[in-house]
Amino acid sequence: MTSAPPEQAVPANAAPERMVRVWDPLVRIFHWTTVIAFFGAYLFQEPRDLHETLGLILAGGLAVRVIWGLVGTRHARFADFVPGPSRLAGYLRDLTEGRERRYLGHNPAGGAMIVALIATLAVTAGSGWLLTTDAWFGSDTMEGLHEAVANLTLALVALHVSGVIWESLRHGENLARSMITGLKRG
Repeated sequence: MTSAPPEQAVPANAAPERMVRVWDPLVRIFHWTTVIAFFGAYLFQEPRDLHETLGLILAGGLAVRVIWGLVGTRHARFADFVPGPSRLAGYLRDLTEGRERRYLGHNPAGGAMIVALIATLAVTAGSGWLLTTDAWFGSDTMEGLHEAVANLTLALVALHVSGVIWESLRHGENLARSMITGLKRG
């Protein structure tokens, strides 16, 4: 994918400015629905109907989000935040040196994390659905895949939350609140 336009990145020590809408309602609803559906399904294996319903909600949300990532608003589009390897490596190098830039949308590490989370959530939901089919019902292999990828997703979520906390402290803004309000410092 393409790298972020220069106007998206601002110095980490930029003065506070007006608030601007970054996250549209669909992105925010997807985010929080995914949080609830994933953790609900992770915590509640029984009743089975609840677990499966939460998985289907998650799968449906992923389908909508992927479409929105292609045609949605500026910061919702994958082209806006999915980094190439060199852009990601440069950002991570700058991060380790304490000179990373602040991004209005997702920074390159955040963009890579979003891709990883979408992928693991899709495999988790897909393998869960396959377990309900005649071909894979009761399959230890598919059950093992489903559980392993769900656990990997949980580990990625922990890294994601750690990154959100780090960036919130580093750049002096509450990124979790921006995923509720849709607003960030301009």
